Amino acid sequence: MKAMKVKDIILIGILSATITAGKLALSFIPNVEIVTLLFITYTIVFGYKKTLLISIIFSTTEIFIYGFNTWLLGYYLIWPLLILLTALMKKIIKSEYGYATIGAIFGYGFGFFFAIVESFFYGIAYGWVYWLRGLLFDLVHGTSNFIIILILFNPLKNLLFKLKRTYYNNS
Repeated sequence: MKAMKVKDIILIGILSATITAGKLALSFIPNVEIVTLLFITYTIVFGYKKTLLISIIFSTTEIFIYGFNTWLLGYYLIWPLLILLTALMKKIIKSEYGYATIGAIFGYGFGFFFAIVESFFYGIAYGWVYWLRGLLFDLVHGTSNFIIILILFNPLKNLLFKLKRTYYNNS
């Protein structure tokens, strides 16, 4: 296994902190977030291996902020799922519309995914109620993901590629 460089450790730490800060910055607006955008963009620019580590750090940081609960187990599954899906689709998707569509589907299905996770702990009936109760939030989540990714994906991707070339690849 290739040893991790100091630059990799610093990069992963900074990107993990950026996701946490971005989530907290928008936390006053229910189900509007940039976490999905950042995971998709980080996967495209830095690759899935580094981004998977970022997702583990992000999910673990959530424990320190919100405490441990069953929803956190979903975080350890759903973010790597998004990262791997993005990595697989990278050669097929050629525009921000494709990634915006992935983000929208991801947001629309977010509550359903967590309803499945919650069903393991509290039963199927609870899972159904959990999902139905959150449908409006999922609608906001998926729609806002689509709009945010459509608007911010290319500028963020271009900025990160430029920073990667300037600071990360040199020296």
